[in-house]
Amino acid sequence: MNDQKTQVGRYRFRILALLFFATSINYFDRSLIGVMAPTLEKLFDWTNKDYAMIMVSFKIAYALGLLTMGGLIDRLGTKKGYALSIGIWSVFGMLHAAVRPAFSLIGFIAVRFGLGFGESGNFPAAIKGVAEWFPKKERAFATGIFNAATSVGAIAAPFVVGWIVHLDGKNWQIPFLITGVLSSIWVLLWLRTYKKPEDHPKVTKEELEYINSDSEVETGEKLPWKKVLPKRQTWAFSLAKVTDAVWWFYLFWGAKFLADKFDVNIKDIALPFFLIYILADAGSILGGYLSGAFIKKGWTINKARKITLLICAIIILPVSFVAITDSKWLAITLIGIGAGGHQAWSANIFTLVSDVFPKKATASVVGIGGMIGAVAGMLADIALGSVLDQAGNSGYFWAFLGAGSLYLVVLGLVHLIMPKMTPLDGNLEPIIEKNS
Repeated sequence: MNDQKTQVGRYRFRILALLFFATSINYFDRSLIGVMAPTLEKLFDWTNKDYAMIMVSFKIAYALGLLTMGGLIDRLGTKKGYALSIGIWSVFGMLHAAVRPAFSLIGFIAVRFGLGFGESGNFPAAIKGVAEWFPKKERAFATGIFNAATSVGAIAAPFVVGWIVHLDGKNWQIPFLITGVLSSIWVLLWLRTYKKPEDHPKVTKEELEYINSDSEVETGEKLPWKKVLPKRQTWAFSLAKVTDAVWWFYLFWGAKFLADKFDVNIKDIALPFFLIYILADAGSILGGYLSGAFIKKGWTINKARKITLLICAIIILPVSFVAITDSKWLAITLIGIGAGGHQAWSANIFTLVSDVFPKKATASVVGIGGMIGAVAGMLADIALGSVLDQAGNSGYFWAFLGAGSLYLVVLGLVHLIMPKMTPLDGNLEPIIEKNS
């Protein structure tokens, strides 16, 4: 057995490293405004509603982009589609630095819209890349690894901001420019490295056989949206992605909550964010590992994924009490546990797509689900911004209560819609059940 594992080859993990790098850049870029929110609010005299509208602009573009980018990546292929996505988000990320105080609100709304559209391609492309390069039994773990990069980017942002940006906002533009350099390096590496495994000269025959060992052979025929959209499996995944609203809340409102309730400023936010997102990283990796371990023990994919999701939902429940604690570090720890549970959840719901759908449909389905998650986050932003302006910090109570309880409700509904995870063939017809 050990000899067989040695001979398989590990080139797929080089591809995974590039997915990790891209997702780190994505979340570093995405997180900057959330980290600097308390400072930028004062610098540009924004209300909570103004800040919410900037966040909504990002999510509108993200939702529209997911609808566009998912299908585009399935048509162009992972290599070209991913490079296009990171090119768009890098340009708009750097354009943040060009916004001036006289038109700060409309300027940030515009550049966040462009950033959201470009960044929408990251997860459809990355999930498609994992589906192309990993067998089903390794996909949750591989997804957990690259999904952990969201926390790496989110951890890097407060440290870079705290090092460069002054309390009065001086130098706020510089962090937005850094991603342009990182993105250029990534695009060069990606274009030189990525091919499908069957076309890659550095992939051994044994590794290719291993990658395809538990997947059906697929044709090159494209699947139109009219075939993907009506499938109940598409909507089960989309419903699970409603929980993205919770992750957006941590990412874009977390620093504001800590500033409003505990007076945590831009120079002090790095350590709280480090703890929160280290726990998120651990959750992403452990969540992906856990369902894979269950499968290796002989559990069906259906049972392994859903039991793991149930564990995640239970772990997340205590975040409901964050707003009523007067202990800063207890609040931070509870948010970190909630973020870790969410990332473990996220690693497994992303894998639901490649467990059920053929590879050529994964980016489209991820795009549809991501769009639903972005819309949920957008509605939550509008509601929270309005409540905070009217009722003050008490609005955070309802936000955290929803963040803690949402996952159990959603899991119950997902199971009702998709009680069995029956794989679909290239024509989206059920395959004789093997691992459902």
